[in-house]
Amino acid sequence: MNKNNLKTVVKEKYSQIAQQSKKQQNETSCCGTSDCCSSVDYAIFSEDYTRNEGYNSAADLGLGCGLPTEFAGIEKGDHVLDLGSGAGNDCFVVRAIVGESGKVTGLDFTDEMVEKAIDNNKRPGYPNIEFVKGDIEDIPLKGDSYDVIISNCVLNLVPDKEKAFSEIFRVLKKRGHFCISDVVIEGKLPEKIKQDAEMYAGCVSGAIQKHKYLEIIKNAGFNEIKVHKDKKIELPNPLLLKYMTLDELRNFKRSKTGIFSITVSANK
Repeated sequence: MNKNNLKTVVKEKYSQIAQQSKKQQNETSCCGTSDCCSSVDYAIFSEDYTRNEGYNSAADLGLGCGLPTEFAGIEKGDHVLDLGSGAGNDCFVVRAIVGESGKVTGLDFTDEMVEKAIDNNKRPGYPNIEFVKGDIEDIPLKGDSYDVIISNCVLNLVPDKEKAFSEIFRVLKKRGHFCISDVVIEGKLPEKIKQDAEMYAGCVSGAIQKHKYLEIIKNAGFNEIKVHKDKKIELPNPLLLKYMTLDELRNFKRSKTGIFSITVSANK
């Protein structure tokens, strides 16, 4: 599929997720309560947020693949941008760190997610959290504006990652930095998986090689690039068997191919 079609697939998928609870999402995703795997189980990637100060259960749809705030070096008073903020999960955690003197901006290109995030902020009513609609490849925000940028399992969904990291560089303040959790690949995925739209929306087939991901960051002008966490993700066999024979699955398991969740930071 071309770039625009991929974006349409992602937007439709996450619009649907925005209208579900975390429980409903897990039940309708791969290997939930259904007998067959119809999509990717996002719980495979997600980590536990419940112990984080500022945690808002209504905003936690289980869509992340790490805890970028854990290594982001966010300080009180910082202005932080969350790319692909979804229902606001990371934004509420960030708000607890930056305090009343800081500011948190969540950016998402899905109307339903932005609306859900705004609704989730009605009860706490934080005046220094805002949610705006926008595309990561063309961020509708001023340059040199943010101390820290975070993102959680989103950049793999962006077709033009070079443009995305160029935009991240643009909107960061001088000496600002980012911390991103994302999905990358080591080795070669089967072609059927790479071509599947559902696997793309599920953060798998849109992932690129780890070395290429880090190279894009470097080429965008960032320095002091550091990988803080590198965790292998095991996709369930019933899902993989949708795309390969049993013999191919055995060979795949024996190969060095792997899908990894990484958390990486870098400085402008």
